[in-house]
Amino acid sequence: MDYMYGPGRHHLFVPGPVNIPEPVIRAMNRNNEDYRSPAIPALTKTLLEDVKKIFKTTSGTPFLFPTTGTGAWESALTNTLSPGDRIVSFLIGQFSLLWIDQQKRLNFNVDVVESEWGQGANLQVLASKLSQDENHSIKAICIVHNETATGVTNDISAVRTLLDHYKHPALLLVDGVSSICAIDFRMDEWGVDVALTGSQKALSLPTGLGIVCASPKALEATKTSKSLKVFFDWSDYLKFYKLGTYWPYTPSIQLLYGLRAALDLIFEEGLENIIARHARLGKATRLAVEAWGLKNCTQKEEWISNTVTAVVVPPHIDSTEIVKRAWKRYNLSLGLGLNKVAGKVFRIGHLGNVNELQLLGCLAGVEMILKDVGYPIVMGSGVAAASTYLQNHIPLIPSRI
Repeated sequence: MDYMYGPGRHHLFVPGPVNIPEPVIRAMNRNNEDYRSPAIPALTKTLLEDVKKIFKTTSGTPFLFPTTGTGAWESALTNTLSPGDRIVSFLIGQFSLLWIDQQKRLNFNVDVVESEWGQGANLQVLASKLSQDENHSIKAICIVHNETATGVTNDISAVRTLLDHYKHPALLLVDGVSSICAIDFRMDEWGVDVALTGSQKALSLPTGLGIVCASPKALEATKTSKSLKVFFDWSDYLKFYKLGTYWPYTPSIQLLYGLRAALDLIFEEGLENIIARHARLGKATRLAVEAWGLKNCTQKEEWISNTVTAVVVPPHIDSTEIVKRAWKRYNLSLGLGLNKVAGKVFRIGHLGNVNELQLLGCLAGVEMILKDVGYPIVMGSGVAAASTYLQNHIPLIPSRI
């Protein structure tokens, strides 16, 4: 039973955690098992093989940690770098800020490149730093692919292009928590050395799995890394990989079965179809925002996100009140504005196991809330703009053709 019950289905439109598909819920509804039995290693083997597909890698080595994205961050850093190593890290919103805070607390020498919130990573500054770094003092570039606080997506391929242009050996570490399996991500093609995501985002699972994928270059870097690590030590996992038992400590059996079901659903729909679905949802949401006469926090088209839209409200409206009203009156969860944009934006998550009709319900709810807080909205304007676009772009469901 819900802790605070509301009639009907709750409408979850934050950019993670997201809706969990019924087949995944059913797959996780099971008793515990002995993870040392033959069944769990056999299951884990298939998961490790298949999870590489969502990263679009054939050469990467995946790790499934019982943690959140924050733990996955720490795993990426401590396995490849040493205290005092220079990192260039981009600050563009709350989650890149938190990763930078972690980097500093782990005693790395963090060279922060800050942009106005609503802008993407400043790659001109990166180009300048790489061109001047003749001694290769920069050991890693850390970048958030999709900053959910502001709805900004960075161009990871452009970062790789700069590294290659300057023949720079720095590792490329990418937070793909709210992008991988929803926005196009190509680990091998873009030369990403460590990529990571979390189970509660596009995979549409409960929180609790931090999924990390390491390139051969990243694995080689572990040999010289002097950072302290225990729980997140890749070498412990690799030992058990060789033994064929896979787990250095007890995993969540239920989450493993859930991941198996989630991957099966992803492959049934098709990864490219999923990416296209998120693009439709993102476009429809942006058209609704435009019809309402409001602005997107993302300042340029090149940075738009297809998993979250941060909507800027007029100065006389507190966006926190919009989020509160959504939950209290309409059983709808929207994302708060965070840190520098607190009270200035609310966020509509269109991420994970969600379809077009669900999104239209959310947009209708937002229109009523905007009316509640005194914004002069034309009722139905955003829903009409979004539904007109979607009606012209929704394909037939592949399994039902």
